[in-house]
Amino acid sequence: MTTPDSPDHSWLYELERSQIVRTVLRAFLSAASLVAIYYLAPIPHHSHPNATPHVLVALGVFAVAMVFEVRKIVQSDQPMLRAGVALATLLPLFLVLFAWIYLVMSQASLTSFGTHLSRSSALYFAITVFSTVGFGDITAKTDPARLVVSIQMLADLVVIAVVVRIIFGAASRGQHRKSLAAEPTE
Repeated sequence: MTTPDSPDHSWLYELERSQIVRTVLRAFLSAASLVAIYYLAPIPHHSHPNATPHVLVALGVFAVAMVFEVRKIVQSDQPMLRAGVALATLLPLFLVLFAWIYLVMSQASLTSFGTHLSRSSALYFAITVFSTVGFGDITAKTDPARLVVSIQMLADLVVIAVVVRIIFGAASRGQHRKSLAAEPTE
């Protein structure tokens, strides 16, 4: 029995196993593609040590991807499933963008971090900052590097608190739109 305060999970019973499998596969492929692009993209060797343009571009790319995903969720026939794909796309995108910034900063100045960052160690560092684990094996050593890490920490809070809420809010709106469209008109 649902009460006015309880969430409506009826959408879950409407799903077919094949829809769930396709969604999980799509989410996995999305995340795997982003990581593959990160590992295959050429590293700019003559990059300027100023990280500001990189951070602005990364945040812009993330914002555009976020808007795109929210629109796709609201328009989807299965908004809750689409929300899962959106999270499986946006979270890896966010981490890969910051890993890329750390990698470029490390290439531009070997003193930016406590160690020279490879692609894997830059991704590892971005994930440890995101998860707030911070093992301490890689540390930001210069002020620009510390500023970028601080920006990621603040953006992490936004992603966790706001982006996830927006994604599932869009899914709820899409589900509501879908249920209104299914109601018979008199």
